[in-house]
Amino acid sequence: MPHSLYLSRQDVIRAGALEWHAARDDIAAVLALHRAGEAEMVAECVLPLGADPREKAYGLPARVGGAYAAAGIKWAVHRAAAPAPGEEAITSTTLVDDIATGRPLGMVESALLTRIRSAAVSATAIGALCPPEGPRRVTLLGAGALARAHLEMLAALFPGIEDLRLWNRTPARLDALVEGINLPFPISHYKVLDAAIADTDLVLCCTSATTPIVGPQAVAPGRAIFQVGFNEVTFDAIAACDTVTVDLWGEFARTSAKSLFQMVRAGKFTHDRVAADLSAMALDGWRQESERAVYFSSFGLNLFDIALAAR
Repeated sequence: MPHSLYLSRQDVIRAGALEWHAARDDIAAVLALHRAGEAEMVAECVLPLGADPREKAYGLPARVGGAYAAAGIKWAVHRAAAPAPGEEAITSTTLVDDIATGRPLGMVESALLTRIRSAAVSATAIGALCPPEGPRRVTLLGAGALARAHLEMLAALFPGIEDLRLWNRTPARLDALVEGINLPFPISHYKVLDAAIADTDLVLCCTSATTPIVGPQAVAPGRAIFQVGFNEVTFDAIAACDTVTVDLWGEFARTSAKSLFQMVRAGKFTHDRVAADLSAMALDGWRQESERAVYFSSFGLNLFDIALAAR
């Protein structure tokens, strides 16, 4: 049997994981393959690990054709907090096989790749849900690894931002968030959430909040609210938005802890209210009308995990 590779995080970085334009291109390519029937994913396997709803292990299989030509599974373990200083709360490994032969191609340490995928999805949605010239004023909520990936993505793909506001429940963590990143725009730290959101075009929710922190007061004409983290946006805030968008709608709506899908199961939202998914944005040129309040729910598709790991 041919030799199978193992790629550590440093290997993944050396192989081009932090090339943000390439990651965004991956998102569009996989969406096209999915539409053509050349990529698919099946229901995730969820294993509870404790009483905290954040503590679960996930098995996420998918296949992606085209240049990726891979089938694989990501195994991710989510903890409410890092087990020790310097370690991460979420760990994951992705196994990739050649789709034609079934031979293992390799195993990839993929916690970083998952965050890059999430931020590349956000970048794709920004292209459709914000003005063509990009957002001018942005609020980033959170100070963990997911927030840092989004900060790096914004620096690489949207250098024209005029005002970037940072907020975290523990303000002291914001200094570490920006450490080592070459930022082309000014940043400000905020202690009050409402003040951080006021007058901004885009709110990126990248926290591990177990109860919503963004309410209807955050909804405003021309503002986009992206829910990327765990459970950050209230039902009332989603209902107050003029436009609701998603990366994809699937069976996961029945089980996901994301706010929108909790809202579905509570009987307070129906699929027919979704204006567009990520395919419509990336492939069909769908764009948000100006001066409307929009919500984007990023579930996180394992199709993209397999594609990035394969590349």
